[in-house]
Amino acid sequence: MAGAGRSRGPVPPRGGGSGGYQQGVTCGRLPPAADTLRRTPLFDRHEQAGARLVPFAGWEMPVQYEGIRQEHVAVRTSAGMFDVSHMGEIETSGPQAEQFLQRLLSNDVTRIAERGAQYSVLCREDGGVLDDLFTYRLGPDRFLTVTNASNHEKDLAWFREHTGDFDAEVTDAHERWAMLAVQGPDARAAVERVAEGELPARMRTAEVSIAGVECLACGTGYTGEDGVELLTDPIGSVKVWDALLDAGVVPIGLGARDTLRLEVCFHLYGNDLSEDRNPIEAGLAWCCKLDTGFIGADALRGIEPDQTLVPFAFTGAGIPRQGNPVRTATGERAVRASTRSHGEGVVTSGSLSPCLEVGIGMAYVPVAAAAPSTELEVDVRGKSRAAEVREKPLYRKETSG
Repeated sequence: MAGAGRSRGPVPPRGGGSGGYQQGVTCGRLPPAADTLRRTPLFDRHEQAGARLVPFAGWEMPVQYEGIRQEHVAVRTSAGMFDVSHMGEIETSGPQAEQFLQRLLSNDVTRIAERGAQYSVLCREDGGVLDDLFTYRLGPDRFLTVTNASNHEKDLAWFREHTGDFDAEVTDAHERWAMLAVQGPDARAAVERVAEGELPARMRTAEVSIAGVECLACGTGYTGEDGVELLTDPIGSVKVWDALLDAGVVPIGLGARDTLRLEVCFHLYGNDLSEDRNPIEAGLAWCCKLDTGFIGADALRGIEPDQTLVPFAFTGAGIPRQGNPVRTATGERAVRASTRSHGEGVVTSGSLSPCLEVGIGMAYVPVAAAAPSTELEVDVRGKSRAAEVREKPLYRKETSG
């Protein structure tokens, strides 16, 4: 999430091997072990704030502090901050770094502007999705790609496996960074009160200083609200957290992060995306530039999916959950015939919307049943619940809340 330019500011030095620990930087993280949950540099702050800590993708992370609903509303109405230091980072550098990433990533990497950002997916040869990613241009021949925590090692191995004859170096940069997301309508104003330097516009990056700590600020997020994401060295992240807390930004757990992203229909890997789903049926054709020749492009070319991912809302009581079967008015036989090995249509993400106050979710359904207002039936623990397909996003500020 770093910006490009001659003044690299807090951009860490090149090298660092393949994820080796750097003296004075990795304090606060537990070394990886098969039987040990890792902790972010902010773990002590989460404990002090009374967070409920749970295992998540090999990390011990805060799922909530005051409560998911209260935290969700805080982000929608004011400002909240998330510790997302469990996310992975891969740096790619060298004369052919851009060409290399163009081969791996589904979007057009050449269109990432100076100090710019881009969303894409990482695909297998058959088009299955390995991960969804954000990539930031650190310089003309340097890029930082942020991975999902559960996929970081897999993604890193995929990057290295495909370096081939490209004059590019792939480095595990995870131990160099801590990451905070500050989101909400008042997020920018809160950060500006404690930051030196101008915050970036959306999908851009800038270098700022908070509490004397240099940060890479990016105008991105995962909530549907305005805000910034801040990358800094792990030790400095504690000072940044404290400064934001003093500025009135409240801590938010991963529970509210999930309900916030679901209200605006942002994909979650492992739920809405997986290796046995392709980006076309997931509604991500917009970030798949087939003419770039990325791995998986040939398999996706001309594909006409049987199913597609749709947002939906319950029209009565109930809360949908991942894995709930979905039936449509096209009839069970038609549903079964169109879903290959997936059986019936299926809910991939579901929860109670704190803002809409109804059960909402996303589900793969037959293409014929994907139009907004189409009626669905969701089987929740053996009980049929009425629902209907809705337009994206499910939550809109001008009409909701």
